[in-house]
Amino acid sequence: MARLSMKTMVTGFLALLLAGCAYRYTPPALAPSAPPPSVAAAPAPVTILVSIDGFRPDYLTRGVTPQLSQLAAQGVSGSMRPSFPSKTFPNHWTLVTGLVPDRHGIVGNAMEDPARASAPFTLANDDPFWWNAAEPVWVAAEKAGIRTATMFWPGASLAWGSTAPKNTHGIVPGGTRPEDWADFNANVSGPQRVDSVLDWLRRPAATRPRFVTLYFDTVDSAGHDEGPDGADIAPALADVDRSIGRLVDGIAALGQTANLVIVSDHGMAPTSSTRVVALDTIADPASFRTIETGPYASIVPVAGHEAALAAALLKPHPHMTCWPKAHIPARFHYGSNPRVAPYLCLAEDGWLVLKTAPTAPFTGGNHGYDNALPDMAALFIANGPAFAAGKRIARFDNVDVAPLLRDLLGLPAATGLDGSDAPFKDVLKR
Repeated sequence: MARLSMKTMVTGFLALLLAGCAYRYTPPALAPSAPPPSVAAAPAPVTILVSIDGFRPDYLTRGVTPQLSQLAAQGVSGSMRPSFPSKTFPNHWTLVTGLVPDRHGIVGNAMEDPARASAPFTLANDDPFWWNAAEPVWVAAEKAGIRTATMFWPGASLAWGSTAPKNTHGIVPGGTRPEDWADFNANVSGPQRVDSVLDWLRRPAATRPRFVTLYFDTVDSAGHDEGPDGADIAPALADVDRSIGRLVDGIAALGQTANLVIVSDHGMAPTSSTRVVALDTIADPASFRTIETGPYASIVPVAGHEAALAAALLKPHPHMTCWPKAHIPARFHYGSNPRVAPYLCLAEDGWLVLKTAPTAPFTGGNHGYDNALPDMAALFIANGPAFAAGKRIARFDNVDVAPLLRDLLGLPAATGLDGSDAPFKDVLKR
């Protein structure tokens, strides 16, 4: 066997090495990768109706409400005209029924009914008798299979539609309530109220509400105590604004979207003990009794004194105008309901009609005046996927809010309402 030269051996080795470098390794075919897990569909928007009692629209200009001001700037805002009387319970019921107080039956914060003469209405009343004349939006939603929840809304915790008396446990059987509700308690703080709403929204889809109401009262309380320009107003505004921010942030953290409709029931006017009309200086106190006093007085004649009372009330008076209920100006849409007192005496803005003159000086704030007055104007802000951005709408009546809520919930338009969704046609995304 011939011996290979060193040169031949090196040449052969290099050839093998080059051949190896030319070889391409082909890895085994991999199985197709599984598609990424599908992202869970975002929950449908929830509609949240928020009431900030006594919040005047011009409070947004005071520099202490960044959250509300941003929602207004990025959504839809406007000044809203309350219904007469510009009181809390009548207007909260109007906001959710679309009817003026004269038609829905809550004609004042205090009232009487000929059918219940022995049991007048008070703010603590939970008898459906007083509320059954008009169906609120949460009842319509529940009937349509839409789950609802209410955090402190006047009339929301009662068994709407029930005509049964309370049982031995003090409970009215039957009727319709929201699936979740809470009786008003002023000691529950703003953050606690917001957290209760967020807890409802954390639930599984089957028990998660699609319509929620939320109520704040501290701005109204501060306005009553010191008036709309008092020292306590700014802290109250800032406090409720932080609660709104907590709500917005909490909704975002849940991956939830929401159509927020933020309203107030009325505004606030400054009052003083120096601006009082004392009824006992106008009419014999033995000739009448009062159901409500303040910005207006609802007055009932004592039997046998009807003519004398009419003569005393219906002549001109400084800072006050009185009408028998049949002659209350038509623009108030007030006076046909049997719960409206026989006489209404309405004060000028900032004046009070009291039974007697005050015995000590005071300043403060109140509402219940002519609903067309600027001091009585109510807040309106709407923000969410259903609304256009950066829109300002013309002043409208608060009877239009309930039709808007029905649109947001997909409920059919109701017939016979005093309001419509017309003010929102150009700012709603269809």
